[in-house]
Amino acid sequence: MYLDFYGLDEIPFSLTPNPKYIFRTESYLEVTSNLEYCINYHKGLVVVTGEVGTGKTTTLRSMMQHLGHDILSVCLLNPYLTASEFYEMLSNGLRLGLPVGASKPEILMRLTRLLADRHIKALRTALIVDEAHGLSTGVLEEIRLLANLETNSDKLLQIILCGQPELRDTLNQPGLRQLKQRISLRCAIRPLNPLEIDKYIRFRLKTAGAKRVDLFEREATELIGSVSLGIPRVINNICDNALLQGYASGVTTISTEIIEDVIKVLDLAVVETTTTDATELNAASAAFGGA
Repeated sequence: MYLDFYGLDEIPFSLTPNPKYIFRTESYLEVTSNLEYCINYHKGLVVVTGEVGTGKTTTLRSMMQHLGHDILSVCLLNPYLTASEFYEMLSNGLRLGLPVGASKPEILMRLTRLLADRHIKALRTALIVDEAHGLSTGVLEEIRLLANLETNSDKLLQIILCGQPELRDTLNQPGLRQLKQRISLRCAIRPLNPLEIDKYIRFRLKTAGAKRVDLFEREATELIGSVSLGIPRVINNICDNALLQGYASGVTTISTEIIEDVIKVLDLAVVETTTTDATELNAASAAFGGA
């Protein structure tokens, strides 16, 4: 492996979501602040969208790690559920103590009691659904009904729907207009801009223990930005393959030529970077220095 060769403690560009490697962009801080606000102040239903690979799942995991001990949360990662499967996973996740195969009325009665008891004690409860663009209309309708659980002033269950941009189209269906009206806040995770890409690569290298964070030539970083369009998952894939190829070639710095080879292997398309973008990226790289 290339770890020892490049002085790394661990793989810096893994595709597995890891909150340790959260790069706190303005977009990330905006989304997490909105989510924490909605949970802390009982705002009910929130929708988070973002392109494939922008770090939605990582952001959710990071936020869940920072939730206080007074918050009971359940995160559903598989959206392709029937209504009965949805309630079964909700029951298990919130530890309602019901047997397998409990009916929907039984689950709702126990859930309502739990939420009311926790609210009286100033405790919060959250349902987080990842990949929510894959939810069926039937399950979304059940979520709408759960969003109705409330006191005169507060929502009892905080619901976060997180998914790809298609989630917006789903929620715009005429049959889901009642659910759409209950959305208290929407926010989006944006791709990295040209100013952030070089900082992102250096940050991940530093987090992985690198003594040198300038392993990628500036021109190589610009090419990565052009190809990836700022999508962190694509950046990670290119960088990981580039380090592997650099190690195989015995070079200590990743050049544009190596990135070009990786792009061909991964069958990625090159998008032209404007002069303005390139200038801004160079300025950002110089400002970041060796930090």
